[in-house]
Amino acid sequence: MTSASPQDTGLLAPGWAGSPAASATGDGAWLQALLDTEAALTRAQAGLGLAPAAAAAAVTEAADASRFDVRSLAERARAGGNPVIPLVADLTKAVGEEYGPYVHRGATSQDIQDTATMLVAARTLDLLLPEFDRVQRALARLAAEHRDTAMPGRTLTQHAVPTTFGLKAAGWRSLVLDARDRIAVVRSSLPAQLGGAAGTLAAFQVYGAQDPRALTAVFATELELQEPLLPWHTLRTPIADLAGCLAFTAGALGKIAADVLVLGRTEIAEVQEGSGGGSSAMPHKANPVRSTLIAAAARRAPQLAATLYGSMAAEDERPAGAWHAEWEPLRDLLRLVGGAARDAAELTEGLRVNADALREHLGLTHGLIVSERLSAELAAVLGRARAKQLLTDLAKRTYAEGLSLGELLAREPDLKDVDLDELTDPARYTGSAGALTDRALERR
Repeated sequence: MTSASPQDTGLLAPGWAGSPAASATGDGAWLQALLDTEAALTRAQAGLGLAPAAAAAAVTEAADASRFDVRSLAERARAGGNPVIPLVADLTKAVGEEYGPYVHRGATSQDIQDTATMLVAARTLDLLLPEFDRVQRALARLAAEHRDTAMPGRTLTQHAVPTTFGLKAAGWRSLVLDARDRIAVVRSSLPAQLGGAAGTLAAFQVYGAQDPRALTAVFATELELQEPLLPWHTLRTPIADLAGCLAFTAGALGKIAADVLVLGRTEIAEVQEGSGGGSSAMPHKANPVRSTLIAAAARRAPQLAATLYGSMAAEDERPAGAWHAEWEPLRDLLRLVGGAARDAAELTEGLRVNADALREHLGLTHGLIVSERLSAELAAVLGRARAKQLLTDLAKRTYAEGLSLGELLAREPDLKDVDLDELTDPARYTGSAGALTDRALERR
């Protein structure tokens, strides 16, 4: 038996294993973000004359994750409740006696942890945006190609009135663009964190900063993050914003997956994933794996976001437990959404639409799918009450006699001058679906 690896490889998480987001959120990536934050702080201080330039160079050179033992840091983090405390000790030792005192000077653990969290989030979101571009382009192609491909519209699981696959795909794309835009806004607003022990920046004044707010600005610039208006140790808007946009994104992608899973059922077969997954017991199966993994992410995301929202009620100037509760669910959210974005790109680029099945299923209700139109059109010919009664009676007869609604209507003498072929053709009752699709596709 082989020994277990300390690395989180995603054995039980096929939705994100091997994705770009997995690498960007792994322990090694998080450790590098912590080190980048410490190095940026020393460089910012050096830039303002609060530390020697040589100290900044020494800390930056030492801040290489490959030089540190992640497992040891994780185990020693238990003593102080966070990984920054043992990391500062190890980094100070690595920098050396001369410049070690400039490591972490004036900062508190939460400054480093929160800023590293923003770095990890920024780097992960930067990887997601190209995936969303792939998804929206694939959906735009499907929407344009099937602009006028009629299909049954379903409400409460039942056939309602006709719609088009183009409008459905355009709707999926609209959600994806909503998610993309939210991610872009949140990404552009992620702030650095610098407040010292209780958010007053007092220690930085002790170390010579005449205006510590200038240090915060330089520190944020070093990391390409935003300068915060205030230290946000217990003002968790950045975390809440991440929770919201990531949970929304999971749900947006989950909508696509939910539709594909229903429409791809064997007895429906209106769509099919480009390359389904196999079964360990049934050779004939081609399981909708991409949709399944996206759906799993969409189910988990709201609860993870709820934990992050719950952590906003943080007492004092640093909470006991609320801050600590954020780390794992936020990483899980980044991973889940990163994996779902990858799977959504593969799903939409390979999705196959069975236009023949869509057309065939329009007739499953024997023409009743256009009863809404007929109610309105025939009211002008027969009167509202009689038209309603006639359609109610004929609806029952379509199934009992095995005839279509159009065939039964054709037997009505009062309708001999009505173009029933036009009125009973589901493909001619898609309303403004085409125009709505066109309008949706104008969005970039």
